[in-house]
Amino acid sequence: MTDSHFSRRTLLRYGAYGAGAAALAGTAASWDRLTGADIPGRDDGSLVVATLGPAYGPEAVRALSEGFKKVHPDIKLRINAVQAVDWSDFFAKILTQIAAGTAPDLVYVATEGVQLFAQRLGVALDHWVRRDAEELREYFADVHPSLVESMMYEGSLYQLPVEFNAADIYLNNQVLRRAGADFPASDWTRDDFTGLLRDMKKASGSQFTPYFWTNRLWGGVVPWLFANDTNLLAESKAPGGDWLWDSFYPADRRGGRGGGFRWTTPQATHDRVEEVYDYLASLIREDLCTRPEGGNGQNLIGVFSTGRVGVTPAGGFWAGGLSLAGMRPDGFDTQYFPRWRTQRMQFGAAGYALLRTSKRQEEAWEFIKYAARKDTLTQLFETNQTTPARRSMLTADRYRETGPRHWQVFYDTLDKFPDTGPIPAPPQVAEVEQVLLKHTGTALSSPRAVRPALRRMQRDLEKAMEREI
Repeated sequence: MTDSHFSRRTLLRYGAYGAGAAALAGTAASWDRLTGADIPGRDDGSLVVATLGPAYGPEAVRALSEGFKKVHPDIKLRINAVQAVDWSDFFAKILTQIAAGTAPDLVYVATEGVQLFAQRLGVALDHWVRRDAEELREYFADVHPSLVESMMYEGSLYQLPVEFNAADIYLNNQVLRRAGADFPASDWTRDDFTGLLRDMKKASGSQFTPYFWTNRLWGGVVPWLFANDTNLLAESKAPGGDWLWDSFYPADRRGGRGGGFRWTTPQATHDRVEEVYDYLASLIREDLCTRPEGGNGQNLIGVFSTGRVGVTPAGGFWAGGLSLAGMRPDGFDTQYFPRWRTQRMQFGAAGYALLRTSKRQEEAWEFIKYAARKDTLTQLFETNQTTPARRSMLTADRYRETGPRHWQVFYDTLDKFPDTGPIPAPPQVAEVEQVLLKHTGTALSSPRAVRPALRRMQRDLEKAMEREI
């Protein structure tokens, strides 16, 4: 049940949006790999695109390369599938390549790296977006503005999102039947969620865990913070962005949009943050969920598919992952994260960032546009290993073989909840996540540990946010 295809590629997305970003400063490979000295075509005039190796299989890379060549036969393309454990290991290798003077032209960047790359390494796409507005009009009409806004920094757009994953709730249908429980309503509450976990626990044995979650930025504590109308860091919007919103989105879809997100003052000791940790601590005391566990959830597929876990947060990537692991389409389903004070949810997205060091910026822009085309993404994401950023790609046919029944939840998390937002990922995200993971583990280690741990988290977050990147 831990098929290598699932564990390497789909689980990469399980940890893609916020998994271990503190490792950005680390290195774990030979110098040749880090500097790109072993990459064919480094100095042959190619446009070099760096992607996270396990995220795309060789067939997808081949399709991307061959398709781009047909459209742009005059541009020589090299896709460097960097082998890395997770996104943060990938970023560490890219940063080392840049320092060594062997940087690629384009880098596939997930949410936790957007502002880091934009602030220090990236090129704003505003000029090209304005120039090619007519060509891009169909793209923006097909992509939710929340995804686009998550790729903006201080008024400028740095990436065109091609995929995303929101933290929805996956439910094991076998466990629901065993507990005599109905599939939850779309507007279910935190109390409904707690009651469901209790029913599952009563109907199952001692080896059963109703709710499994992993201690990370994406899908860990943060979805509960959003549901309780708070965040790890104070959130606001940068000014600007009207040039994009007025050009591509109607008034009813651009309201409240800005020039990207700002995450600033730490608020770990806020009453609502304490409420979230108290709630999770109560679930642990009742033996309704696991203690926070690090990593990317690699062991979860087996225990979920065999009915030893009832519910877990995951994104659209898990639909394909569960299918590849042998789970039937009717064996699981998905619903929105439950409501607390709000039903705002979180997501992570990804797209290609153009580096300032590139000498082939026009060619790079042509690749960015090609990579965001519907036909291109259809080839890349045919196994449902992620959620396409393009709304029109989510259809009943796409999910007929893999499930889930309520596949509409994936994009409706944005369409029906337009305040759903990205995980908090300032340029200091590496330190922020390290602090979050460390003190979350401590806070939930014993009944009286919550408040002392949150005070230490607040202190360490303040230090992290004071650091200049």
